[in-house]
Amino acid sequence: MPSKKYIVDLTPSERSDRSKITNKGKTAAYKINHARILLKADINQEGGGWTDSKISESLNIGHATIERIRKRFVEEGIESALNRREQKKRRPRIIDGEKEADLMAIACSETPREKRSWTLQMLADKMVELKVVEQVSIETIRQSLKKTNLNLGSMNVG
Repeated sequence: MPSKKYIVDLTPSERSDRSKITNKGKTAAYKINHARILLKADINQEGGGWTDSKISESLNIGHATIERIRKRFVEEGIESALNRREQKKRRPRIIDGEKEADLMAIACSETPREKRSWTLQMLADKMVELKVVEQVSIETIRQSLKKTNLNLGSMNVG
């Protein structure tokens, strides 16, 4: 069996701090589980560290989680292993509140000739034509309309 790449080697003070976290039960569940994983995987305990399989069975936690916690402990330190990662920055919304109001105004306005109601594509094209946005997909239009409970099929305009 290959040896583990990421070995958890806690100092006595780190071990004591992790034990306090698991015993108190006042911390977030994920943090308690991460502390338990580190305690079980620690090679300084009697009999050495547990295997990932044994930890997984004992704590009812997936192997991938155990491997990820081991890796974060070795590469980034104890705090990183205990805490969740920050979420990556998301792209800014294409249609914000002001542009959404413009979309609603267009959707509630009279439809072009020979059309009974607005289609998503027509709304997207009109938004670009009026220079409200540079470009927009029909999915973005659909999500904005859904968020505001606007139903194009049931509208009586004109």
